[in-house]
Amino acid sequence: MKRLALLTMLGLPIAVPVAADMLPGYDRFDLTADHRASPIAASIWYPAANPTYRAPVGDGPIFDPTFAFIGPSIAQGEHPLVLLSHGSGGNSDSLGWLTSGLVANGAIVLAVNHPGSTSGDSSPRRSVDLGARANDLTAALDMILADPAFAPFIDPDRIGVVGFSLGGTTALGMAGVRFDGAAQDTNCSTGPDAADCVFFRRGGVRFADYPGFEADARDPRISRAVIVDPGFGGAADPGTLQGALAGITLINLGDADRLGAVDVGPDGNDLANRLPDATYVEIAAANHFTFLGTCKSGAAALLEEEQDDPICTDPKGADRTTAHLQLIDAITFGLEL
Repeated sequence: MKRLALLTMLGLPIAVPVAADMLPGYDRFDLTADHRASPIAASIWYPAANPTYRAPVGDGPIFDPTFAFIGPSIAQGEHPLVLLSHGSGGNSDSLGWLTSGLVANGAIVLAVNHPGSTSGDSSPRRSVDLGARANDLTAALDMILADPAFAPFIDPDRIGVVGFSLGGTTALGMAGVRFDGAAQDTNCSTGPDAADCVFFRRGGVRFADYPGFEADARDPRISRAVIVDPGFGGAADPGTLQGALAGITLINLGDADRLGAVDVGPDGNDLANRLPDATYVEIAAANHFTFLGTCKSGAAALLEEEQDDPICTDPKGADRTTAHLQLIDAITFGLEL
């Protein structure tokens, strides 16, 4: 395991916000996939060759939007492609801070809203199907590589995946890691308050009863993977770790405020040490929710009033915008952009 506690020690430049005349291109589409009963909402962010009209993406009552040009031509050349998997109850458009940052570093980013596991449609029984989540991204990859509007601009030898939280687990599956339902049930029986147990227990989920949790979801086209605060690391099947993609980057958010269930470092499930040639990064002035978008004024109070998770509350001394810049640097480095 290579440990990179502070990326500034590497001499890497800190990412800077994209200038107004260099906004990413953005488009939406519906993805039809055999494993889903209805179309999957998907989006693509990419380097724009020219401006169209500037519009907010991911605007809502909680998170600040990200501005993009809608539907412009794609900048010339072959670009690395990054698949993005959001966390439980999240959605791809709210992660525009990340997608626009990756586009600024030359990537095309392809994201989906995982049915049954996205904002306003998040069910414990549907979210436990890791195989279906991974298949969403595999189907999106199939489609974009066959799309004459995008395929000529994609470098097929530079396809990566990024995932956060449950999306991190999904991305690990696509990189060859499989998970053991019985092991996760045991973990939840000994630590039922863990972050990757509470939500599923509320739905009466017994992990061993769901074959999708243990599915082989590897996609051999993926050559790079960056995983942020993944769930279920303690249930990773040991027999699959050495055969998984080498050189995965694992990022832990937080130090004292870190959630034990998603801690992949030596004080947690030590997944970073068990995966071959993994790189381990800590971003200390953060917590799990810091990965989400920056919040609008009054959003924290609104969440408290609704008795929702404190997704706008960062630990003392943390600055979400600064953490996002550090994350963009770490993810860009892990993807070799």
